[in-house]
Amino acid sequence: MKRIIPIILVIIIIIALFSLLNRTTTTDGTQPLATSTNQTGNTQQQNVPVTVIPLSHATGVLTWANKNIFLDPTGGAANFQGIQPPNIILVTDIHGDHLSTSTLNTIVGSSTLIAPKAVVDLLPANLKSRAVVMNNGQTRTEQGFTITAVPMYNYPEATDSRHTKGRGNGYIIERDGYRVYVAGDTGPTPEMKALTDIDMAFVPMNLPFTMGVEDAAQAVLAFKPKIVYPYHYRGQDGLADVAKFKTLVNTGDSNIEVVLANWYPQQ
Repeated sequence: MKRIIPIILVIIIIIALFSLLNRTTTTDGTQPLATSTNQTGNTQQQNVPVTVIPLSHATGVLTWANKNIFLDPTGGAANFQGIQPPNIILVTDIHGDHLSTSTLNTIVGSSTLIAPKAVVDLLPANLKSRAVVMNNGQTRTEQGFTITAVPMYNYPEATDSRHTKGRGNGYIIERDGYRVYVAGDTGPTPEMKALTDIDMAFVPMNLPFTMGVEDAAQAVLAFKPKIVYPYHYRGQDGLADVAKFKTLVNTGDSNIEVVLANWYPQQ
């Protein structure tokens, strides 16, 4: 019996240490509002005020200044288990991988729902009545964040493209001088390449819907965010080669941190 007790104590200590090491923390050492086993890519930079929770494709959560910002929520309430309710919801476009009215109905709560007019026009009456319309070029202040809607479209432009200029929004979210760019469904547009002072970016790469890995890398090298997350990278031929994207970006500029998070936990 005396031999068994020390063994049990050792097992308890090992379990406790394992749990501690696997807790998700922000870069300043504080515990985020939510944790996710899907968060496989954490930034190595210091003093980053944003915790990223990738969920699926274009859907994710930013926890920032004790607020939850939901990006293109899809997948129903089950996709957000264990995550605190949103304070702000940003929807970029009308397609089903960005706009899910059934999901919005289950998670919207008392949050502020922001979307372009084309999205708001498709919402049921209960959501439409409370939605805030933002279109390209508009800026608003919301709960301490400055949010700017930026163009999001296929490039080169074509009248029959899946994403025409002016319909959807990318977003720049800023607080205390820290700037996050959520690109949405877009190609390597001149507006993207002209961005400045972006601290964190989320950039898509899935032909034929947005852009290829090479174009995405060249766009990132043009506007030089400090941190970039490839996201929205499932296309007709499966998942894009995000490892190649990382290599291309870091060959061009080793100062840009490329974070390869898992946006497709079921694949």
